[in-house]
Amino acid sequence: VQLQASGGGLVQAGGSLFLSCVASGRIFSSSFMGWFRQAADKEREFVAGIRWGVGNRYYADFAKGRFIISRDTAKNTVTLQMNSLKSEDTAVYYCGRAPGGYSTRDADFRSWGQGTLVTVSS
Repeated sequence: VQLQASGGGLVQAGGSLFLSCVASGRIFSSSFMGWFRQAADKEREFVAGIRWGVGNRYYADFAKGRFIISRDTAKNTVTLQMNSLKSEDTAVYYCGRAPGGYSTRDADFRSWGQGTLVTVSS
């Protein structure tokens, strides 16, 4: 499975962006799809994830109430709606697939997309 992320860009603080991740190939229902981000000089961190089969959603504390992760199984797509963006949200955002199910550890994810840059100006 290959993943292609898109939707990043430059936005002012308080604004919104919509990220999309399209997967080529079959995603098994046991998979867990996640969004991570990596800011300059920082480790990659979990943002949000969703169980592909049943759709349960999980968020990092900083994302709760501002970001919404969704999936469209017919289109093999995972999306991330980001609202009320802050300068500290500036990072490269990646989507990944964890074939073993729920995880917030990037080591458990495979098939990383190339990332999409989100820049939030204050």
